[in-house]
Amino acid sequence: MMTKVKQIGFVVLAITLLLGSCSKKKNNSSWVINEVLVNNKTNMIDEYGERNGWIEIYNNTAKTQDLGGMYLTTDKNNPKMYPIPLGDVRTQIKPYQHALFWADDKPFHGNFHTNFKLDTIGENYIALYEADGKTLVDEIVVPAGIPADKTFGYPVDGIKYDEEGNLTATILERVTPGSNNKIIAENPKIIDLKQNDPWGIMITITSMLVVFIGLILLYLVFNFTGNLSKNITQKRVAKSGKLSAARSESQLSGEVLAAISAAILELKEEQHDMENTVLTIQQVKRHYSPWSSKIYTLRQLPRK
Repeated sequence: MMTKVKQIGFVVLAITLLLGSCSKKKNNSSWVINEVLVNNKTNMIDEYGERNGWIEIYNNTAKTQDLGGMYLTTDKNNPKMYPIPLGDVRTQIKPYQHALFWADDKPFHGNFHTNFKLDTIGENYIALYEADGKTLVDEIVVPAGIPADKTFGYPVDGIKYDEEGNLTATILERVTPGSNNKIIAENPKIIDLKQNDPWGIMITITSMLVVFIGLILLYLVFNFTGNLSKNITQKRVAKSGKLSAARSESQLSGEVLAAISAAILELKEEQHDMENTVLTIQQVKRHYSPWSSKIYTLRQLPRK
C-alpha cells in the first residue's frame, strides 16, 4: 500500500515539475532581446557614422525599468562580458519601449557600445543577465547564414512564444531599430471603406447628413433659448405690474405698425412744407450803425 502511495506521489510530483517547466517556457521575460542585426552593410549608422551590428532590448512591462548594472554577453561561460553602466538616464526604458546597443567592440564610444562584436558568418548566442551576473533574464540564438541587412527577432514585440509554446523568432520582413517590429501599413477600416464605397458616395451623403443634423440642432437650441428668455422677461414684467402694457404692445400686428409709421412720416412731411412758407425775421444786434459811424464825423482837409 505504501509503495503505491509513493508511486502516485512521484507521478504527481513529476507532472507538477513538467507543467511548471512548460509554463516557464511559455512566459515572456520582463526584458526581451527583441531584434538583432548581425551583418550591417547598408543599414543604420551610429552617431560616429559607422555601420555595425546592433542588439535591440525591449521593456516588456507596464513600468519603467533600468538596464543599468545588468550584463550583455555572447558567451555562456562569461555572463559579465559587457556591464551596462549605471547612472545614465537613457538606460531607464519606459514601458514597452526599446534600447539599442551597438555591437562594435568600442565601449569608449559610449554606454550603448559594447565590448564585443557579432559573428557575421557563424551562429551568435546573446544573453542578458541581472546585476548579480548569475540570473539569466533573456537569451536568443541567432542562426548562421542570416543575409546582410536582415534582422532576426520576434514578429511581435516581446512575444517570444506562440499558443503552443514554440519560439516565434525568425528573420523579420522589415528592419525596425528602436521601434515596433509589427508595422500596420494601412488601416483595415480604410481598406474596407475603399472596397465598399470606391466612389465616395456614402461618405459624401454621411457628411451632408452630419452638417444638416448639426444645423437642425443649432436651430432647436437657439429657438429654445429664445423662448426661454422671452418667458423669463414676461415673468419679470408681470411681477413689475406692466403686463397689460406689454400685452397691448405685443398684440399690435404688422399692418397696424406700418400704418402708424406711414402716418408719422406724412405728418413730418406736411410740417416741413408748412415751415417752408414761414418767414422768420430775427433782430440782429450790432455794436455800431452806418448812420452813427465815426467816419462821417472826421474833418475833411481842403483840396489844393
